[in-house]
Amino acid sequence: MISTQIQIDGMSCSHCEQAVTDELMKLDGVTEVEVSAEDGSARIASEAPLSRADLAEAVEEAGYELLDD
Repeated sequence: MISTQIQIDGMSCSHCEQAVTDELMKLDGVTEVEVSAEDGSARIASEAPLSRADLAEAVEEAGYELLDD
C-alpha cells in the first residue's frame, strides 16, 4: 500500500471534505481517503503510485485546488 499526502486550497467544511473524498475515491487503485478541511490536506492510500496530474484533476473536479508541495 502506498500513502500519498497532498495539500488542498479552498476547503472549509465537511461538505468540502466529502466532495474531495468522492472524487479521489474514483481514481484507479485508491483504497482509502482521509480529508481534513481544517488542515487543508488529504491522505490517500492506493495500490500503486498516483500521478500528480490525476490527483490535481480529481481535486479540481471537486471544486478545489491542489497546492504545490
